Amino acid sequence: MTQDFGESEVALEVDALGLLCPLPVLRLRKRMQGVEPGAVVRLLADDPAAHVDVPHFCVEGGHAFLGAEGTAFYVRKA
Repeated sequence: MTQDFGESEVALEVDALGLLCPLPVLRLRKRMQGVEPGAVVRLLADDPAAHVDVPHFCVEGGHAFLGAEGTAFYVRKA
């Protein structure tokens, strides 16, 4: 579970539905390059591996993993 984010708080939504590991995280990393530090990014991913891959990506990149709700993963860019 995650905090409730309003649409105005999400700076970017990355759609990776239907993609398999490692493509959701690779797409997230590429799209986050143009986002300001501190911005909240929502990744949509239905690959079960995303529940492991996204938090790991955050630790490695210094980003904050804010949680997941269904197929939505929330990350705050470092």
